[in-house]
Order: sequence, then structure tokens, then C-alpha cells
Amino acid sequence: MIIVGSGVAGASVAWHLAKAGVSVQVVDAGREGAATAAGAGIVSPWTSRRHEGYPLAEAAGAYYPELAAAVPGTSYEVVGGLVVSASPDELDEAEQRLAGRPAGAVTRLTPEQARELFPPLAPSLAAVHVSRAGRVDGRRLRSALLAASGAELISGRVTLDGGLRVDGVAHGADAVVLAAGAWTSELVDLPVAPQRGQISHFSLPGTDTASWPVVLPVSSHYLLAFPGSRVVAGATRETGSGFDHRVTAAGQAEVLSHALAVAPGLATATLLETRVGFRPASPDGEPLLGQLDENLYVATGFGPGGLTLAPYAGRLVADLVLGRDPGFDLTPYRPDRF
Repeated sequence: MIIVGSGVAGASVAWHLAKAGVSVQVVDAGREGAATAAGAGIVSPWTSRRHEGYPLAEAAGAYYPELAAAVPGTSYEVVGGLVVSASPDELDEAEQRLAGRPAGAVTRLTPEQARELFPPLAPSLAAVHVSRAGRVDGRRLRSALLAASGAELISGRVTLDGGLRVDGVAHGADAVVLAAGAWTSELVDLPVAPQRGQISHFSLPGTDTASWPVVLPVSSHYLLAFPGSRVVAGATRETGSGFDHRVTAAGQAEVLSHALAVAPGLATATLLETRVGFRPASPDGEPLLGQLDENLYVATGFGPGGLTLAPYAGRLVADLVLGRDPGFDLTPYRPDRF
């Protein structure tokens, strides 16, 4: 099998196929802006305010512990999460939503209790704590899956005219899986477009951030921490950006203003870097998973949910390639629905 794209989706397909005894090659063009390399890494589908697509997200979140147990070095950890707000009504709504979902223990926290868990938070923000929320480093997850798969890695540009070619050289395979992310539409006629995300990383020297929970305001922005005194804040959602791989003044201002409004304690932190990634966005906001043509499969269109959805989606698509029942209804995600 040949997989086009070595992000988390492609790496997951590769590992699941290899586990079934399939010989796998992974082709990647090494372009700037791959979503996996830039993504923040929150795994907390239970806190999502979306209802469409939630069953897939819930199943993906539930799959992470199994995957982490089977693949060394994924970096996945359950650290808990805080849905934060100064509005009691918003926190009431969050509690009601979470009550019907397998989010683990759900606990209402005062602002003081919330700051004990995430010290930079604004004093006005109370929280709902969710015990099952986790984090993952996308770069480490990708590397762990590829290493465990033993896949042959090929660098080059792919075309599909008259068969699969890499830099003009024909490559034969029993099946091809397109996991090309935001570049999908360059290969096949599918409406997957790049959505730029700018995500900033901070350092708090001398501060132990390893156990800090993820922070989820009632917006599309967020905060999470990693070991090594690192805090991540994001993210912009820039539809229509094209493949413009720049940190922009407006994007940086947006990330900083939201981060400091939620966590003013980050004002003295060191701004280490701002990563730019192109999320593969579909018109209806849902991924494209399944068979597109004879011996051609697709795993793309994850939008901002790639690091949550892609590992499980890779398992589902691998099952399809192998002729197995994936055990999940993929009809709403058929790539030919457009």
C-alpha cells in the first residue's frame, strides 16, 4: 500500500496497515505548514459545543488510551481540562452538556481553585473541570506511529495522472490512501482548502508546567501546557488564507490578546515561537473518510480537529482498505458526498 502524506492521519493508516502485515510506503513532499507539525494537541472532544460529528470525535477520544498503550512514545497524557468563563450561565451550560457525555469526573471550580491548577488564569474566571481531557505532541505522535509501522519513507511530489508517480517516477501499489491534508485538492477533485492557523509557544522559566490542565474558554482559542515550562496558545482560523506560510501581525495580535485576556499571568513569559499550519478544511466542517475510486481511499478534511480525530480515523480507513468492517458508520464522511 502507498500512503500519500505523513501527517498523523497518514502515519496512523500506515501503522494500522503494517500491524495487519501489509507492506507500506509513505510518500511526503515535505512542504511547510503541515498541520501535524503546528497543531497544539488538545484531546478533549467531550467539551466540544458541536453536535454534528460528535460521535466520531467521542470515539476518537476514547481510542487514544488504547493507541498510546500499543505504540511507544506517542506523548499522549491525560491531564484534565478546564472550561473557563466569568459567566455562571456559560458554566452551567457546559456542565449540562458534559453530563451526557463520558467526560470522566466533572467538577465545578471557583476562580481560586482553577488558578491552583493553572496559575496564570485571570482571577475572574471560574471553571468546570473535566478529568478525561488530555494532550499530545503532534510531532512526537507522528514520529512514533511511523517508527512503529516500519514503513518505507519516500520524499517527493505525487501526481495521479495515469497512475501514481513520485517526482515523475511510476510507483505501483495494490491501494493508495490520500492523507495529503490541505494539499488534497492538488491530487483529486475534492473541496479541501487550507485554513491557516497561527499558534504561539511561550516559556515560563523555572515553572513546572508538566501537570497543568488544558484550558478551554468559550471561544475557538485555548491554552495548554507541556513539560519544560512550555505553554501553548492558539489559534487563528483564517479561511481563504491559501498557502501563505507567514506569521502575520494581525494573527500574532489575535493570539496574544486572547491568551492574555484568559491568562494575564503569561504577560512576563518568553515568546519562543509562533507556528503556522494549514488545516485541511471541508465545506461542511466534517472529515472525508473512505473509498473515492477503485483502490483509492481518502483520509483528510479534519479541520481544527486533526490531532483528536486522525489517529482513530486512520484505523477506520485502514480497515476499509483491508476489506474489514470498521465498526463505525462512515456514511456521513464519504468523500464523494460533494
